[in-house]
Amino acid sequence: MIKLLSHLSYVAITTPDVEASVKFYEEQVGLQVVDRIDGAVYLRCWGDYYRYSVVVVPGDEPALETAAWRTTSPEALEEAVRRLEAEGVEGEWFEGHAIGRAYRFVGPQGHRMTLHWDVEHYVSGADQASIYPDRPARRSSHAGAPRQLDHVTIAARDVDAFVEWYVRVLGFRFMARTVLDEAPISVFSVLTTNEKSHDLGVVLDGSDRDGRINHYAFWVDTREELLIAADVLMENGTPIEYGPNIHGIGEQTFLYYREPSSLRIELNTGGYRNYVPDWEANTWRPSQGSNNFYRNGAMPMSMTESFPPANGPSATEEGVPDEIKEALLNPYAVQGRG
Repeated sequence: MIKLLSHLSYVAITTPDVEASVKFYEEQVGLQVVDRIDGAVYLRCWGDYYRYSVVVVPGDEPALETAAWRTTSPEALEEAVRRLEAEGVEGEWFEGHAIGRAYRFVGPQGHRMTLHWDVEHYVSGADQASIYPDRPARRSSHAGAPRQLDHVTIAARDVDAFVEWYVRVLGFRFMARTVLDEAPISVFSVLTTNEKSHDLGVVLDGSDRDGRINHYAFWVDTREELLIAADVLMENGTPIEYGPNIHGIGEQTFLYYREPSSLRIELNTGGYRNYVPDWEANTWRPSQGSNNFYRNGAMPMSMTESFPPANGPSATEEGVPDEIKEALLNPYAVQGRG
């Protein structure tokens, strides 16, 4: 079977105050603004190979405008679109900024996705050129600035169905999942298009809104850089929501914080690479430390929030025992079970 997708190329997010978000990304995260077009602001990490990796778009709420995936070839793009349309997906072709001819669609649980092959590779000016020929630009002088975009984690009402569809239709690799200790309910799964543990995550969503995002993530080279980034954020008045700590699934060191719109951002480093073509996904339990492998503290309840905000109470709550309800509301919880 042809390999369709290569990697996550950019995310576009909406925010009620574009300039506040852009200022935050520049001054606290260390991203670089490369373009401003029709109200949208395009930013990049210092090590990303393409023109941009994050797009900030005006919107009434914090939300995912789209997650974009580069295909492995022009032929793979055509094949991916053929498979989508065979599933009854009604997408559309468009000309994207610095990505040329691209295809956008809405997945079966309401998430906006973009596929493209053509892309503009970033070429720095002489003042930004790196002494490393393979780097698109020199390392940022901003302490803790991320090297590149890493992954996106969405929220879906049916985690297993989401995984099955994206594996079957677009060829994602299913890498691992978390099932509650209290009940056979899948609350988290990770998928990848390459050798990373994941570039697409999916967490259980009990709300009545489609297409929500839980967070997206950047990557730094070392744990020390991640700790420096945490220091920079806190020194500038941005609290750390969760971490630093280590995920059992993926084995990355992580921390989470919020940008001005309230949208959650994760910073990652470490973890493993998996090249096994016939890998079979393991099923983890929260008591094994799927989220916090040290199992030395509970994830804050704020981490269960996804974006945009839910319209009403969780659809999963009615008729569910209290202990399972708590686990559903806090699907990553690791409080000493097992």
